Amino acid sequence: MTRRVRTAVFPVAGLGTRFLPATKSMPKEMLPLVDRPLIQYAIDEAREAGIEDFIFVTARGKSALEDYFDAAPSLQRTLSAGGKTDLLAEVERATMPSGAIAYIRQQEALGLGHAVWCARRLIGDQPFAVILPDDVITGAARGCLAQMVEAYEARGRGGCMVAAVDVSPEQVSSYGILDVASDDGRIVEARGMIEKPKPADAPSRVAVIGRYILSPAVMESLEARKRGAGGEIQLTDAIAEQIGAPGGVSGFRFEGTRYDCGSKSGFLQATVAFALARPDLGPGFARYIRSVAADLEGS
Repeated sequence: MTRRVRTAVFPVAGLGTRFLPATKSMPKEMLPLVDRPLIQYAIDEAREAGIEDFIFVTARGKSALEDYFDAAPSLQRTLSAGGKTDLLAEVERATMPSGAIAYIRQQEALGLGHAVWCARRLIGDQPFAVILPDDVITGAARGCLAQMVEAYEARGRGGCMVAAVDVSPEQVSSYGILDVASDDGRIVEARGMIEKPKPADAPSRVAVIGRYILSPAVMESLEARKRGAGGEIQLTDAIAEQIGAPGGVSGFRFEGTRYDCGSKSGFLQATVAFALARPDLGPGFARYIRSVAADLEGS
Protein backbone atom coordinates (compact mmCIF):
# COMPACT_ATOMS: atom_id res chain seq x y z
CA MET A 1 0.00 0.00 0.00
CA THR A 2 1.33 3.43 -0.96
CA ARG A 3 1.91 5.72 1.99
CA ARG A 4 0.29 9.14 1.99
CA VAL A 5 2.29 12.16 0.93
CA ARG A 6 2.26 14.46 3.97
CA THR A 7 5.54 16.39 3.69
CA ALA A 8 6.78 18.92 1.14
CA VAL A 9 10.22 20.42 0.64
CA PHE A 10 10.51 23.98 -0.69
CA PRO A 11 14.05 24.75 -1.98
CA VAL A 12 14.24 28.52 -1.52
CA ALA A 13 17.97 29.12 -1.00
CA GLY A 14 18.70 30.60 -4.44
CA LEU A 15 20.02 34.13 -4.87
CA GLY A 16 17.47 35.14 -7.52
CA THR A 17 20.12 36.86 -9.64
CA ARG A 18 17.76 37.21 -12.62
CA PHE A 19 15.75 39.73 -10.60
CA LEU A 20 18.59 41.87 -9.30
CA PRO A 21 18.64 44.52 -7.95
CA ALA A 22 15.19 43.77 -6.41
CA THR A 23 16.46 40.53 -4.87
CA LYS A 24 19.46 42.28 -3.33
CA SER A 25 17.37 42.90 -0.21
CA MET A 26 14.41 40.51 -0.53
CA PRO A 27 14.06 36.81 -1.39
CA LYS A 28 12.91 36.08 -4.92
CA GLU A 29 10.11 34.00 -3.43
CA MET A 30 8.66 37.17 -1.88
CA LEU A 31 8.14 38.88 -5.24
CA PRO A 32 4.38 39.52 -5.48
CA LEU A 33 1.98 38.30 -8.13
CA VAL A 34 -0.58 41.09 -7.75
CA ASP A 35 -0.82 41.07 -3.92
CA ARG A 36 0.52 37.66 -2.86
CA PRO A 37 4.14 36.54 -2.96
CA LEU A 38 5.22 33.56 -5.03
CA ILE A 39 5.75 31.46 -1.92
CA GLN A 40 2.11 31.92 -0.87
CA TYR A 41 0.88 30.30 -4.08
CA ALA A 42 3.22 27.34 -3.46
CA ILE A 43 2.03 26.93 0.14
CA ASP A 44 -1.64 27.16 -0.88
CA GLU A 45 -1.11 24.48 -3.52
CA ALA A 46 0.58 22.20 -0.99
CA ARG A 47 -2.18 22.68 1.57
CA GLU A 48 -4.82 21.78 -1.02
CA ALA A 49 -2.89 18.57 -1.74
CA GLY A 50 -3.07 17.52 1.92
CA ILE A 51 0.49 18.48 2.90
CA GLU A 52 0.82 18.84 6.66
CA ASP A 53 4.56 19.38 7.17
CA PHE A 54 6.47 22.07 5.28
CA ILE A 55 10.28 22.15 5.03
CA PHE A 56 11.98 25.29 3.76
CA VAL A 57 15.59 24.91 2.61
CA THR A 58 16.86 28.44 2.95
CA ALA A 59 20.10 30.42 3.03
CA ARG A 60 21.48 33.55 4.62
CA GLY A 61 19.33 36.61 3.87
CA LYS A 62 16.03 34.72 3.66
CA SER A 63 14.59 35.74 7.03
CA ALA A 64 11.74 37.59 5.30
CA LEU A 65 10.25 34.18 4.47
CA GLU A 66 10.14 33.27 8.15
CA ASP A 67 8.61 36.62 9.07
CA TYR A 68 5.96 36.34 6.37
CA PHE A 69 4.46 33.15 7.77
CA ASP A 70 4.70 34.28 11.40
CA ALA A 71 1.78 35.75 13.31
CA ALA A 72 1.36 39.55 13.24
CA PRO A 73 -0.74 40.30 16.36
CA SER A 74 -0.50 44.10 16.13
CA LEU A 75 -1.50 44.17 12.45
CA GLN A 76 -4.31 41.69 13.05
CA ARG A 77 -5.69 43.74 15.95
CA THR A 78 -5.57 46.91 13.83
CA LEU A 79 -7.42 45.26 10.94
CA SER A 80 -10.00 43.76 13.29
CA ALA A 81 -10.62 47.08 15.07
CA GLY A 82 -11.04 48.79 11.70
CA GLY A 83 -13.56 46.24 10.50
CA LYS A 84 -11.31 45.21 7.61
CA THR A 85 -12.39 41.60 7.73
CA ASP A 86 -11.35 40.71 4.17
CA LEU A 87 -7.80 41.91 4.71
CA LEU A 88 -7.71 40.21 8.12
CA ALA A 89 -8.67 36.91 6.48
CA GLU A 90 -5.85 37.28 3.95
CA VAL A 91 -3.31 37.97 6.70
CA GLU A 92 -4.52 34.98 8.71
CA ARG A 93 -4.29 32.81 5.60
CA ALA A 94 -0.61 33.72 5.37
CA THR A 95 0.02 32.72 8.98
CA MET A 96 1.22 29.16 9.54
CA PRO A 97 0.68 27.42 12.91
CA SER A 98 3.65 26.91 15.21
CA GLY A 99 5.68 23.87 14.23
CA ALA A 100 4.18 23.48 10.75
CA ILE A 101 7.25 24.90 8.99
CA ALA A 102 10.82 23.77 9.56
CA TYR A 103 13.70 25.88 8.27
CA ILE A 104 17.00 24.32 7.20
CA ARG A 105 20.04 26.16 5.86
CA GLN A 106 21.78 25.15 2.65
CA GLN A 107 25.23 26.47 3.42
CA GLU A 108 26.73 25.79 -0.01
CA ALA A 109 25.10 26.48 -3.38
CA LEU A 110 25.66 23.00 -4.82
CA GLY A 111 22.46 22.58 -6.80
CA LEU A 112 18.83 21.55 -6.43
CA GLY A 113 19.71 17.98 -5.53
CA HIS A 114 21.90 19.19 -2.68
CA ALA A 115 19.12 21.49 -1.44
CA VAL A 116 16.68 18.57 -1.25
CA TRP A 117 19.35 16.39 0.42
CA CYS A 118 19.67 19.00 3.17
CA ALA A 119 16.16 17.99 4.34
CA ARG A 120 17.00 14.28 4.61
CA ARG A 121 16.79 14.01 8.41
CA LEU A 122 13.27 15.43 8.45
CA ILE A 123 12.06 13.23 5.58
CA GLY A 124 12.90 9.86 7.08
CA ASP A 125 11.44 6.88 5.22
CA GLN A 126 8.30 8.57 3.87
CA PRO A 127 7.47 9.65 0.30
CA PHE A 128 7.61 13.43 0.00
CA ALA A 129 6.84 16.25 -2.40
CA VAL A 130 9.17 18.93 -3.72
CA ILE A 131 7.72 22.24 -4.89
CA LEU A 132 9.71 24.92 -6.73
CA PRO A 133 7.93 28.25 -6.10
CA ASP A 134 9.29 29.63 -9.39
CA ASP A 135 6.76 27.46 -11.21
CA VAL A 136 3.29 28.89 -10.61
CA ILE A 137 0.47 26.72 -11.97
CA THR A 138 -3.12 27.86 -12.23
CA GLY A 139 -6.26 27.55 -14.33
CA ALA A 140 -7.56 24.14 -13.22
CA ALA A 141 -10.21 23.07 -10.72
CA ARG A 142 -7.50 21.44 -8.58
CA GLY A 143 -3.87 22.41 -8.10
CA CYS A 144 -1.07 20.55 -9.82
CA LEU A 145 0.22 18.82 -6.68
CA ALA A 146 -3.28 17.72 -5.65
CA GLN A 147 -3.71 16.13 -9.09
CA MET A 148 -0.35 14.40 -8.75
CA VAL A 149 -1.01 13.09 -5.23
CA GLU A 150 -4.33 11.64 -6.37
CA ALA A 151 -2.70 9.89 -9.35
CA TYR A 152 0.29 8.71 -7.28
CA GLU A 153 -1.85 7.19 -4.55
CA ALA A 154 -4.32 5.66 -7.04
CA ARG A 155 -1.47 3.84 -8.79
CA GLY A 156 -0.43 2.40 -5.43
CA ARG A 157 3.06 1.37 -6.43
CA GLY A 158 5.27 4.04 -4.88
CA GLY A 159 8.30 5.14 -6.83
CA CYS A 160 8.65 8.70 -8.12
CA MET A 161 6.31 10.97 -10.08
CA VAL A 162 7.33 14.23 -11.74
CA ALA A 163 5.20 16.95 -13.33
CA ALA A 164 5.68 16.94 -17.09
CA VAL A 165 5.05 19.35 -19.95
CA ASP A 166 5.79 19.16 -23.66
CA VAL A 167 8.28 21.78 -24.80
CA SER A 168 9.63 22.90 -28.15
CA PRO A 169 12.93 21.47 -29.47
CA GLU A 170 14.59 24.81 -28.76
CA GLN A 171 13.63 24.58 -25.08
CA VAL A 172 14.83 21.08 -24.20
CA SER A 173 18.29 22.29 -23.17
CA SER A 174 16.69 24.22 -20.30
CA TYR A 175 15.00 21.19 -18.68
CA GLY A 176 15.36 17.67 -17.45
CA ILE A 177 13.97 15.53 -20.29
CA LEU A 178 12.29 12.12 -20.03
CA ASP A 179 13.26 9.18 -22.20
CA VAL A 180 9.75 7.83 -22.77
CA ALA A 181 8.98 4.11 -22.53
CA SER A 182 5.19 4.53 -22.82
CA ASP A 183 2.75 7.42 -22.91
CA ASP A 184 -1.03 7.25 -22.47
CA GLY A 185 -1.50 11.01 -22.75
CA ARG A 186 -1.59 11.63 -19.00
CA ILE A 187 0.98 9.24 -17.49
CA VAL A 188 4.41 8.93 -19.09
CA GLU A 189 6.54 5.96 -18.04
CA ALA A 190 10.24 6.81 -18.11
CA ARG A 191 13.14 4.58 -19.03
CA GLY A 192 15.63 7.39 -18.59
CA MET A 193 16.11 11.09 -17.74
CA ILE A 194 18.67 13.55 -19.03
CA GLU A 195 19.37 16.93 -17.48
CA LYS A 196 19.50 19.82 -19.98
CA PRO A 197 20.50 17.87 -23.11
CA LYS A 198 21.43 19.48 -26.39
CA PRO A 199 18.45 19.40 -28.79
CA ALA A 200 20.16 16.76 -30.93
CA ASP A 201 20.67 14.52 -27.88
CA ALA A 202 17.20 14.90 -26.35
CA PRO A 203 15.30 11.57 -26.21
CA SER A 204 11.92 13.38 -26.28
CA ARG A 205 10.34 16.78 -25.73
CA VAL A 206 8.69 15.76 -22.43
CA ALA A 207 10.21 18.07 -19.84
CA VAL A 208 10.20 17.92 -16.05
CA ILE A 209 9.05 21.03 -14.19
CA GLY A 210 9.01 22.02 -10.53
CA ARG A 211 6.63 19.51 -8.92
CA TYR A 212 7.84 16.13 -7.70
CA ILE A 213 6.63 13.25 -5.54
CA LEU A 214 9.69 11.28 -4.54
CA SER A 215 10.58 8.01 -2.89
CA PRO A 216 12.87 8.36 0.17
CA ALA A 217 15.33 6.23 -1.81
CA VAL A 218 16.16 9.42 -3.74
CA MET A 219 17.93 10.66 -0.62
CA GLU A 220 20.23 7.64 -0.73
CA SER A 221 21.21 8.54 -4.29
CA LEU A 222 21.80 12.17 -3.31
CA GLU A 223 23.99 11.02 -0.43
CA ALA A 224 26.69 10.15 -2.96
CA ARG A 225 26.88 13.88 -3.88
CA LYS A 226 27.61 13.12 -7.53
CA ARG A 227 28.12 16.18 -9.71
CA GLY A 228 26.10 16.42 -12.90
CA ALA A 229 25.24 19.16 -15.43
CA GLY A 230 26.86 22.48 -14.58
CA GLY A 231 29.02 20.82 -11.93
CA GLU A 232 26.03 20.73 -9.55
CA ILE A 233 24.30 17.92 -7.66
CA GLN A 234 21.26 17.42 -9.86
CA LEU A 235 17.95 16.17 -8.49
CA THR A 236 17.15 14.79 -11.95
CA ASP A 237 20.16 12.46 -11.80
CA ALA A 238 19.07 11.06 -8.43
CA ILE A 239 15.51 10.50 -9.71
CA ALA A 240 16.87 8.77 -12.83
CA GLU A 241 18.61 6.23 -10.60
CA GLN A 242 15.17 5.11 -9.37
CA ILE A 243 13.96 4.04 -12.81
CA GLY A 244 14.92 0.42 -12.27
CA ALA A 245 13.69 0.38 -8.67
CA PRO A 246 10.22 -0.72 -7.46
CA GLY A 247 7.62 1.80 -8.63
CA GLY A 248 9.93 3.31 -11.21
CA VAL A 249 9.61 6.90 -12.42
CA SER A 250 6.62 8.38 -14.20
CA GLY A 251 5.77 11.78 -15.59
CA PHE A 252 2.35 13.33 -15.04
CA ARG A 253 0.77 15.76 -17.48
CA PHE A 254 -1.30 18.03 -15.26
CA GLU A 255 -4.26 20.24 -16.08
CA GLY A 256 -3.55 23.96 -15.83
CA THR A 257 -1.22 26.65 -17.11
CA ARG A 258 2.34 26.86 -15.86
CA TYR A 259 4.19 30.18 -15.60
CA ASP A 260 7.96 30.21 -15.25
CA CYS A 261 8.26 32.99 -12.70
CA GLY A 262 11.98 32.39 -12.43
CA SER A 263 12.30 34.44 -15.63
CA LYS A 264 11.31 38.07 -16.06
CA SER A 265 9.15 37.30 -19.08
CA GLY A 266 7.31 34.48 -17.31
CA PHE A 267 6.81 36.59 -14.20
CA LEU A 268 5.31 39.43 -16.24
CA GLN A 269 3.02 37.02 -18.11
CA ALA A 270 1.82 35.56 -14.80
CA THR A 271 1.21 39.04 -13.38
CA VAL A 272 -0.99 39.98 -16.35
CA ALA A 273 -2.86 36.66 -16.27
CA PHE A 274 -3.52 36.80 -12.52
CA ALA A 275 -4.64 40.42 -12.68
CA LEU A 276 -7.05 39.71 -15.54
CA ALA A 277 -8.51 36.76 -13.60
CA ARG A 278 -9.35 38.91 -10.58
CA PRO A 279 -13.01 40.10 -10.50
CA ASP A 280 -11.96 43.29 -8.72
CA LEU A 281 -9.16 44.11 -11.16
CA GLY A 282 -9.84 42.22 -14.38
CA PRO A 283 -12.36 44.46 -16.19
CA GLY A 284 -10.44 47.70 -15.69
CA PHE A 285 -7.07 46.07 -16.36
CA ALA A 286 -8.41 44.46 -19.55
CA ARG A 287 -9.49 47.87 -20.83
CA TYR A 288 -6.01 49.20 -20.13
CA ILE A 289 -4.36 46.28 -21.95
CA ARG A 290 -6.61 46.81 -24.98
CA SER A 291 -5.77 50.51 -25.06
CA VAL A 292 -2.04 49.81 -24.90
CA ALA A 293 -2.35 47.19 -27.66
CA ALA A 294 -4.29 49.64 -29.82
CA ASP A 295 -1.64 52.33 -29.32
CA LEU A 296 1.10 49.87 -30.31
CA GLU A 297 -0.75 48.80 -33.42
CA GLY A 298 -1.28 52.42 -34.39
CA SER A 299 2.32 53.49 -33.90
